[in-house]
Amino acid sequence: MARHFAPGSENTRDFRDALGCFATGVTVVTAPGDPSGIGMTANSFSSISLTPPLVLWSPSKHSLRYPFFAKAERFAIHVMRSDQKDLALDFARRGDAFDRVDHEIGKNGLPLINDCLARFECRTSALHDGGDHVIIVGHVEQVLLNEGTPLVFAQSGYGAFAPGD
Repeated sequence: MARHFAPGSENTRDFRDALGCFATGVTVVTAPGDPSGIGMTANSFSSISLTPPLVLWSPSKHSLRYPFFAKAERFAIHVMRSDQKDLALDFARRGDAFDRVDHEIGKNGLPLINDCLARFECRTSALHDGGDHVIIVGHVEQVLLNEGTPLVFAQSGYGAFAPGD
């Protein structure tokens, strides 16, 4: 049965459920930090422009990890493969889950996960207010592209997507 409502504090769960109907990919975003960097699972990743190469993502201002990303001059967005649900959950729980994955520290102290479907190394281009989130725009400087199928999140669950299904 369809429901119509204006989003507000009395129906936050319904609004979240409606937003969850849009399937998204799953990423782990990393930035420099002590001692080996900080990471955060996010599904708010989107491309903006091919020329110049721009992407965005939107962390919550209420996250304890937000200050690291707000001040970072560089960050990397790692697109997770369908078999990396546990890794995505690890970075959702803790920002230092690098012990769970092969990674290296790249230029400017940027932690880079080597085993992912795609990776976008970015220079922070702009921050825009987005209510309880901030929109971080990145200028893509390097890309890593591997083979595989993406991890997908929708309706509070994880799954996989294979083209042609």
